[in-house]
Amino acid sequence: MKSAAPWARAQRPSESVPRRRPLLIRGGHVVDPRNKRDEIADILIEGQHVQKIAKIIKPTREMEVLNAVNLVVTPGLIDIHVHLREPGQEEKETIATGTAAAASGGFSAVACMPNTVPPLDNVSQIQFVMMKAKSEGYVRVYPVGAISKGQEGAELTEIGAMVRAGCVAISDDGKPVSSSKLFRRALEYARTFGLPVIDHCEDPDLARDGVMNEGRLAAVLGLKGIPRQAEYIMVARDIALCELTGGNLHLAHLSTKESIALVREAKKRGLPITAETCPHYFTLTEDAVADYNTNAKMNPPLRTEDDRAAVLAGLADGTLDVIASDHAPHTRAQKSREFDFAPFGIIGLETTLGLVLTELVAKKVLALPVAVAALTDAPARAFNLPGGHLSPGAPADLTLIDLKSRHTVKEFASKSRNSPFIGRTLQGRAVATIVGGDIVMQQGRLKKPNL
Repeated sequence: MKSAAPWARAQRPSESVPRRRPLLIRGGHVVDPRNKRDEIADILIEGQHVQKIAKIIKPTREMEVLNAVNLVVTPGLIDIHVHLREPGQEEKETIATGTAAAASGGFSAVACMPNTVPPLDNVSQIQFVMMKAKSEGYVRVYPVGAISKGQEGAELTEIGAMVRAGCVAISDDGKPVSSSKLFRRALEYARTFGLPVIDHCEDPDLARDGVMNEGRLAAVLGLKGIPRQAEYIMVARDIALCELTGGNLHLAHLSTKESIALVREAKKRGLPITAETCPHYFTLTEDAVADYNTNAKMNPPLRTEDDRAAVLAGLADGTLDVIASDHAPHTRAQKSREFDFAPFGIIGLETTLGLVLTELVAKKVLALPVAVAALTDAPARAFNLPGGHLSPGAPADLTLIDLKSRHTVKEFASKSRNSPFIGRTLQGRAVATIVGGDIVMQQGRLKKPNL
């Protein structure tokens, strides 16, 4: 039997933590995909763990009771693709503001990408993020370490040491690993730790200087395009190296129909691959940049309606396991530059759940339990994280959702505002986020957990 990973051990309750009152969540519609629960039930939390789920649990005087009637209760949402920007880019986001945004959006845990300044490419940087998250964060933070030193694509990082420090995956996200030899070595070495290797699938030579999807619209706008082949060529390479090494491969933010077809075929062959997409790829197309809207500039770029349909199909048939935000904050000044010079990326922690419920569940693309799985169980399994389910003894991380709540996107807990969804009305939102038995967000009010 494998020993517990460092990040799992770090979440165990400490004797020094003050004793919490038991928390009883009553009368909610419990959706727990891992345990195939889809029913009205009560949930009892003791300390930092789920104690019991039953049709009716009789409250006692010592219990705190949270009424969940007419609400959906799920495992705490997990976002495995988030840019918290700290250290080095605190003008865009910090661990404090990014985790506040996560809690506001219903996420109880996030995995943060390593393209900070300097990158998360060594033990001290991983430890810095974990200590900052413990002292200032609202939700659990799992650092992703860099594949290569300095994210320069030349030399592997000390992967084993970073794993022992708490790293849950490795990636050079934001910079594709061009060297097939280095990526092979990363898959082989990470396999010894059961660690997933995440790739930003992009051929840098094909994509160089591109700012949107290559095609007719790019030509009309006079903007240099990024061909779709830049993504799926690298997807094909990564799948071949996964087959060669047997390493766990996670493909980030897929956007093209060809990429999804390649993953579908690879999964049929039983390869250890997981894949994610983001809400912007199933809600928007390249038309969103027709007026040079830099808040719709992202990498990979928004694609065509055929690609959007393929993303929906990939989610529906399970080819795409995970929905992640790719939360990428930038300042107003940075996004106000000319389109060619504005940075890639949008924020997403506070809009992801609403977009999933509005565009996938309400439109019957996905049943509610399937959508919940893509935000809970699937990301937990992909990165071997605790949580993602409500089994007795599981971490007491939960999200309470009001499916009928309609709201217009306009205010954010994030430090940045670079969202193409501002002004859009969404149906469904998180009304409470619970982390380790503590209510860290309730009706928009935030409170730090005692982990």
